[in-house]
Amino acid sequence: MIKIKDVMNEEVVVMQDNEQVSHARNLMLKHGFSRIVVLDNQEIPVGVVTEKDLTRKMGGKSPAWRRRPIDKISIRRVMTSNPITTTPNKGIRDAVELMIKNNISSIPVVDEDGLAGIITKTDIMQFYSEKLGGRWKVSDLMTGDVITVNENHSIGHVISVMEEKNIGKVIVIRDSLPIGIITPANISFANVEDPETGVSVEKIYFLRKTEGLDKKNVREVSMLTAGDIMSNHLVTIQMDEDASRAAQMMMENKISGLPVVNNEELVGIITKTDLIRGIQ
Repeated sequence: MIKIKDVMNEEVVVMQDNEQVSHARNLMLKHGFSRIVVLDNQEIPVGVVTEKDLTRKMGGKSPAWRRRPIDKISIRRVMTSNPITTTPNKGIRDAVELMIKNNISSIPVVDEDGLAGIITKTDIMQFYSEKLGGRWKVSDLMTGDVITVNENHSIGHVISVMEEKNIGKVIVIRDSLPIGIITPANISFANVEDPETGVSVEKIYFLRKTEGLDKKNVREVSMLTAGDIMSNHLVTIQMDEDASRAAQMMMENKISGLPVVNNEELVGIITKTDLIRGIQ
């Protein structure tokens, strides 16, 4: 039996539960990780914060704390508290079942000494690509009902679609052909061009309302479209490819989903979640 300790990653980005949202953002940007384990003063995991948490929980019109600067907002307000954990000696299928049942993408691994590591869908994908080649075609595991937006849709519409459908990514289309993809990272850490200087600058939106922002920022936010923030280096896969190839491509490109095409026509999407279902 393949155990969690054989697959998990011992390198974990952590922060303390008395720190602020700005510290989480800086850690994500510095390390390129999409999640952080939050520890208490006993070094016990008490929360997990992801890019999706920052995107969704910092949005909305109220309460008032959401309109504070991010260096004044406690990480406790946006993290997922009381995270599901597992232990090193359980089987990898136990981790897969927990992820699918609870709709999560990572599980802190604890032993008698505290935090021992973390197991993520990416770690399981590595196992999948090495051990399960030939078991499934992409078409066997993909999701055929693809949620898309037009490149000219506003960011507000994109956010509404992601929240309504409870999804972490949408495909951007032009004339029915896929041209880009939008994830929470594209929204939280959007880089846009300043209309006055032409210089690319980082804009941190966290999807909050524009009360209190100056007119220039309001104008820039209102002008942004799906085409402005999407990742246009779109990696696709043919529906008749081996599913293990999809796992390899996701790891090579550090992405969590691939649009599935039949020739050039969009016919589905395959994600890490779709792939790990093949392990159950």
